[in-house]
Amino acid sequence: MTKLLTKEFRLACSPLSWIFLVATAMTLLPGYPILMGAFFVCFGVFHSFQNAREANDVLYTVLLPVQKRDFVRAKFAFTCCIQMLGFVLMAALTAVRMTALADGKPYVSNALMNATPLFLAFTLLIFTAFNVFFIGGFFRTAYKLGMPFLSFGIATLLLIIIGEALHFFPGMQFFNVPAGARLGLQFTLLGAAAIVYVLGTVLSCRVCMARFEKIDL
Repeated sequence: MTKLLTKEFRLACSPLSWIFLVATAMTLLPGYPILMGAFFVCFGVFHSFQNAREANDVLYTVLLPVQKRDFVRAKFAFTCCIQMLGFVLMAALTAVRMTALADGKPYVSNALMNATPLFLAFTLLIFTAFNVFFIGGFFRTAYKLGMPFLSFGIATLLLIIIGEALHFFPGMQFFNVPAGARLGLQFTLLGAAAIVYVLGTVLSCRVCMARFEKIDL
C-alpha cells in the first residue's frame, strides 16, 4: 500500500495537482465565489487521474503483484492527501480573513460568501462530492472520466449555490459576518461536514473496491 501510494505521487501525479493548489488563494478574494477554490483543488486531482489513464497506469498496476483493492486505496489516499493539503491552506487563509482582514472594507461589504467555518464546511462537502461522484464513477469502468466529472461538477454547482444563498435567508445573516458570528454553531457544522467527508470517502472507497474487483481489464 505504501509503495503504491509512493507510485501515485511519483508516476501518476500530474504537476497540475500541485499547481491548482494555488487556487486556495481564492479564499482571500472578496466579491468572488470562493468555494470555487475547492473545485479547482479537485480539478487538479482530476488531471492526475487523466494523466494516469493516458499512461495506461491502471493496467500496469494490476499486472504488478498487488491486490486490486490496494490500488483503489492508493488512489483514495492520494486524493485525500491533496485535498487535506488544500484544506489546511484554506483554513489558514480563513483565519487571516477572520482576524487581520476582518475589518477590511472589501470584506465588510462583500455580498458573497465570506471565509468562515461555514465556508470550510462546504469545502469538505465539495471534496466529499468528488470522492463519491467522480472517483466512484471512475471505478465503474476504471477508464471513463467525462460523466463522473460532470456529475461532480453538477453536485459542486448545487453546493456553491446553497453556500452562497444561505446568508440571504432571514435570520441567517450572521453566517456572513467577516469576523465570524455564532462560532459555536459554525464549528459544529464544520465538525458535521468532517464526519460526512470521512464517512462518504470510506464508503465510496469500499464501493469502488467491490466494483474494481469485478472489472475484467
